[in-house]
Amino acid sequence: MDKWNKTLELYDKLVGMQKNFERKGKTVPYTSANGYMFSLINKEGQLGIRLPKAKGLKFVEEYKTTPFKSHGAVMKDYVTIPDALLKDLPLLLEYLQQGYKHVMSLEPK
Repeated sequence: MDKWNKTLELYDKLVGMQKNFERKGKTVPYTSANGYMFSLINKEGQLGIRLPKAKGLKFVEEYKTTPFKSHGAVMKDYVTIPDALLKDLPLLLEYLQQGYKHVMSLEPK
């Protein structure tokens, strides 16, 4: 199984662990709430989660990762989830919930 499909399988499992939102999109799987996306999988099979700016900077430093890119563009406030973290679903769910709470705190689109 290639990386993109493996990440998609994990992403579906992760999103299925909660009841606040659902996965959308076929070619670009994502989650959204309040008119904002807060997680997605890019063409390279990487998972990105949108976090509040301070938490995102801390995440990048702590996990030695990078801002998230999709279609060659850096996604504002998104972090790239490192492969090692993909194995820790409870922790990953915690970050996904932080992304959800963040977009719910923004002015609705």
